[in-house]
Amino acid sequence: MSELQEKIDQEREQARAVCDAEGSSSAECAVAWDNVEELQAEASHQRQNTEPKNSLEQYCDDNPDAAECRVYDD
Repeated sequence: MSELQEKIDQEREQARAVCDAEGSSSAECAVAWDNVEELQAEASHQRQNTEPKNSLEQYCDDNPDAAECRVYDD
């Protein structure tokens, strides 16, 4: 997910640069911000598709060495 956030940040900076160079009412500026919006929508979609972790999963993420979180191979 952080990879997508980095891409959003890059596109946002590029959109600002394009709008500064071409003007805020130019077609290039609108396209650049559309690209940012599409990436933000994708990030939102990915967040919605992840199931929330239960309390044990959250605990084990924070305390992987706890006895309750041990995983044994068969």
